[in-house]
Amino acid sequence: MLHVDMDSFFVSVELLDRPELRGLPVAAAHDTARSVVSSASYEARRFGVRSAMPVARAKQLCPHLVLVPPTFAKYRAASRAVMAIFEEFTPLVEPLSIDEAFLDVAGSVRLFGPPAEIARAIRSRVRERTGLPASVGLAGTKFVAKLASQRAKPDGILEIPPERTLEFLHPLPIGAMWGVGQATERALHSRAIRTVGDLAREPVHSLERLVGAASAHRLHELANGRDARRVETSRSEKSIGHEETFEHDVTDAATLHRELLRLATRTAERLRAAEIEARTVSIKVRWSNFETITRSRTLSQASAATQRLYQTARELFDALGERGRAVRLIGVRAEQLIPVGTDMAALWGDDDEWRAVDDAVDEVRGKFGAAGVSPASLLKGRGTVVDPRSLEAPGQAGD
Repeated sequence: MLHVDMDSFFVSVELLDRPELRGLPVAAAHDTARSVVSSASYEARRFGVRSAMPVARAKQLCPHLVLVPPTFAKYRAASRAVMAIFEEFTPLVEPLSIDEAFLDVAGSVRLFGPPAEIARAIRSRVRERTGLPASVGLAGTKFVAKLASQRAKPDGILEIPPERTLEFLHPLPIGAMWGVGQATERALHSRAIRTVGDLAREPVHSLERLVGAASAHRLHELANGRDARRVETSRSEKSIGHEETFEHDVTDAATLHRELLRLATRTAERLRAAEIEARTVSIKVRWSNFETITRSRTLSQASAATQRLYQTARELFDALGERGRAVRLIGVRAEQLIPVGTDMAALWGDDDEWRAVDDAVDEVRGKFGAAGVSPASLLKGRGTVVDPRSLEAPGQAGD
């Protein structure tokens, strides 16, 4: 199993067009008050600059930081080129994001040699054709391969033979485990579980009291080097959504409702394009003090209707009872996705008229583009309401 992870992907792509910036601390980010770092060069990381860090903080840590506005179209094109190279070595490629993927190369050794040789060949071919650096982890399982690639950075290879899996895993800090966030880490530390080896030796029934039954069994298996997951060449989306960070905190209810409609519209369009529907609608709200909450509601019938998503999202937001409180970020997400037509209750439900409107809108957009038709309330100019980074395509965060 190989895990290939591109190094500082967004910045590396930008440096192809800006070679004069090589060796300097560079970050891909918009230079606005509410923007965050999308990717940072290793020179910038030495100053503590990291992905998802507010740009203002990054500038404090590194006053001479060079900011390059992200260009997501270039990143998507580079990603397609890299993934195509992976598929030249094996058809078993599972992209995890725009800049990383798992590869099962067990069936490729007769053609390309041992896994380590395949890893070197992949890195060499990616560098030759795209000019981009990549790090590769090799192991017997997905979990260990991903850990190995992180420790191979930047621009390296690390192989963990299956017989040395526990030797590699057990000294690692518990925070290296998938699914161990800050809260779980604190809970495990309270039991003096500080390394992966400590976790592996802890009885499962004891872990269940700390993190719950499902997490206890999963973490215990991973800590003991057991991970039966295979490479999935086709993956269904578990949720679809959009969120926006405001340029300035917003308290006006009408503005917030309008942005909820905009987000619901974009989300519903993606659902219909993928021919799927949502059983659940959720919202995400981040207040000006960075407190973040989510609320969700399961629908009586699965839907991809714009108005159903918007109405549900608005009701969830209004039910918070926080009218007038300053909002920094707001988001809408469709969850529990199923193929269109598989929810029998939705075949004769309340959304028929809304579906007819959406079908007409989609047809017009298909002929005349995204600006062909839009809800009247969204025609009002936005000015600088939303941070520019919020207007980029979703799901592109990577490093």
